Amino acid sequence: MRILVINNYGQFNHLIHRAIRDKVETNLISNQTSPETIEADGLILGGGPSLDKTGRCADYLKELDVPILGICLGLQLMAIAFKGKVASGTIGGYAEVEIEVLKENDILKGLPRTFKTWASHADQVLELPHEFETLAHSRVCEIEAMCHFRRPLYGVQWHPEVVQTEYGQELLKNFIKICHE
Repeated sequence: MRILVINNYGQFNHLIHRAIRDKVETNLISNQTSPETIEADGLILGGGPSLDKTGRCADYLKELDVPILGICLGLQLMAIAFKGKVASGTIGGYAEVEIEVLKENDILKGLPRTFKTWASHADQVLELPHEFETLAHSRVCEIEAMCHFRRPLYGVQWHPEVVQTEYGQELLKNFIKICHE
């Protein structure tokens, strides 16, 4: 099994790769990679500085039939690709944010109802795309996690790959399990 991490030039993309490399075959690849050349059982859309530097990520979301996890900017890109809305948030820099799980599904399976995460809300999803549902929220953001109703597409605003996020490894293990099935 192979899960590729799409590098969107964020400071934590290498940490995402490192967080899963002992559990599954993985590579960190350019977001300019042609979708036709991608051979993987799943993708993780890493974070990054801005939506205008996300390369072909929208193509991956629309053309590839594999599970995809969007982290931070990856979540926002997923929302935009499916006609949701993203705008500036009220909190800019990285900070601790307590998440409340609204619906436990396969990506949040086994996680407690509330837990602390490390996240930036410089930009955030303000309006869900059609065919998506909210899985978690916080006091600073109504859409901290979302998933597609039918396709295995998931997004989280927080960074599960950093040690400051509680249950981050469990979330990544859940995604690996989704890709394995």
